[in-house]
Amino acid sequence: MLKTRPKKARILYLLIIFFIIVPEVFPAQTDTLPDNTINKKRLRVVAYGSAAAYTVALTGLYFIWYKDNLGLPFHFINDSKYWLQLDKAGHMTTAYTLSNYSYWLLRWSNVPENKSIGYGALMGFGAMTVIEILDGFSADYGASVYDLTANTLGVGIFAGQQLLWHEQRFRLKYSYHPTDYPQYNPGKLGESTPQCVLKDYNGQTYWLSANIASFIKRESKFPSWINIAVGYGGDGMLAEVTNPEYDNEGNPLPHYDRVRQYYLSMDIDWTRIKTNSKFLNFLFKGLSFVKIPFPTLEYNKSDKLVFHWIYF
Repeated sequence: MLKTRPKKARILYLLIIFFIIVPEVFPAQTDTLPDNTINKKRLRVVAYGSAAAYTVALTGLYFIWYKDNLGLPFHFINDSKYWLQLDKAGHMTTAYTLSNYSYWLLRWSNVPENKSIGYGALMGFGAMTVIEILDGFSADYGASVYDLTANTLGVGIFAGQQLLWHEQRFRLKYSYHPTDYPQYNPGKLGESTPQCVLKDYNGQTYWLSANIASFIKRESKFPSWINIAVGYGGDGMLAEVTNPEYDNEGNPLPHYDRVRQYYLSMDIDWTRIKTNSKFLNFLFKGLSFVKIPFPTLEYNKSDKLVFHWIYF
C-alpha cells in the first residue's frame, strides 16, 4: 500500500506567518496614495516575501518527504477513503486559509478588491497544487483528484463569499486535542506532540464557523464577533483505511471502531473585533483559522449525543 501523506500541507502555514506579520511590521496607512493606486513598494514586499516563504516551505518539504522518493512517472492514487476523509477537510481548510491571507496581503498593498480576490485565490490554489504535483512524481505518495477537489472547494469558499458579500461570513477552522492513539502507530500518527498535531487525525476537528450578525439586521445590537460552528472529526483510526491487528513488532493492537463525529458549538470571529493595537491585530489574524474551545454537543453513531463542557 502506498504511504499516506501526513499533513504536509500544513507546513504551508509558514506562509501564513509571513502573511500575518508583514502588515503589522509596516505602517498601516497607504501613505498618501489615492484609493485606486497600488502601493508598489508594498506589493514588492508581498511578491518577494511570499516567494521566499514558499521557497523555504518547499525546501523543507523536499528534505523531509521527497528527497529519497522522487523519480517515478507522474501518477494518481485513489485516497478517497483515507482517514474518514479528514485529510480532505484539512486540504480544504488550508487552501481556504492561504487564499484568505493572500487576499489580505494584496489589499494591504492597495490592490483593487476584485483583483485581490482573484490573485489571492490563485495564490492559495497554486501553493497547494505544487505539492500535489510533487506527490505525483513520488514513489511513496501520488497525486489525488480528491485532494485537488478539496483544494478547489476551499479556494471557492473564500472567493465566492468575498465576491458575493465582500466579507467572510463563514470561516473554515481547525482545532486539535491530544489522544492516546499515536502510541499504537507512531509512524502514522506521530512520535512527538508537534507531529501528533499534524498527523493524528483522531485529535483533529475541522469546522465551518458562521457569523450570526452577518445574517441579521444591521440595526441589531447583537455582538458582531459571535459565531456558531459545526464541526467534523473522527475517532478510532490507527491507519488510513483499516486498523492493523498487530504493530511493527508483532504485538497485538487493541480493537477500535472507526467512528465519524459531528459537533455543534459556539465560536468567535476574531477578525470582527475592532482594535487599534497592532499586537492585537497580529494576534487576532493568527487566531482567525483556529476554533476557540467552547462547550460543545457531539453526535456519533456509537455514543449518540455527548456533551463536552469544553471541547478543543
